[in-house]
Amino acid sequence: MNEQISLSAIKNGNINAFEELFRSLYPPLCGYALKILNDSDLAEEIVQEVFYQLWKKKEDLLITSSLNSYLYKAVYNRSLHLVEHKQVENKYANHVLNDNSEIYSIQDAMQAGEIYQIYKKTLSQLPHRCRKIFQMNRDFGLKYNEIAIKLSISVKTVEADMGKALKAFRHSLAEYK
Repeated sequence: MNEQISLSAIKNGNINAFEELFRSLYPPLCGYALKILNDSDLAEEIVQEVFYQLWKKKEDLLITSSLNSYLYKAVYNRSLHLVEHKQVENKYANHVLNDNSEIYSIQDAMQAGEIYQIYKKTLSQLPHRCRKIFQMNRDFGLKYNEIAIKLSISVKTVEADMGKALKAFRHSLAEYK
């Protein structure tokens, strides 16, 4: 199938065109990713993610080169990103294993446990909306405007509740500064 026709069909939600593209390019793309990653499972995962994103964002695709070039470049970029991420992880793991300067005592562990208990208690004492906003921001990494949209409240309300939550934590953890 012509690449432009195939791309147009995929943009219009034609699952058959997408499946045909997937079947024809999945093996060579996996082979390409395998050369970069030296791990067949990771290579397949990368290629599957690229195809998933292609289908998910099909309506918004702006491909100026060929579809094949786009897919190979996407696999290349994701593979390199993963390699870089693994290098950072390994560097950090080596640093932690080789750094004996920070030896934690039983007292440090007990203090960490105490701090965690204070955190849990303070969190449970926050008003429901304030607690929910704090958790959405800190536990799930949502930005204030995302929280405001999800809860149908203003960004100023989110800011005010986060301020209340942080003030409560500063007060309850003041002795551990």
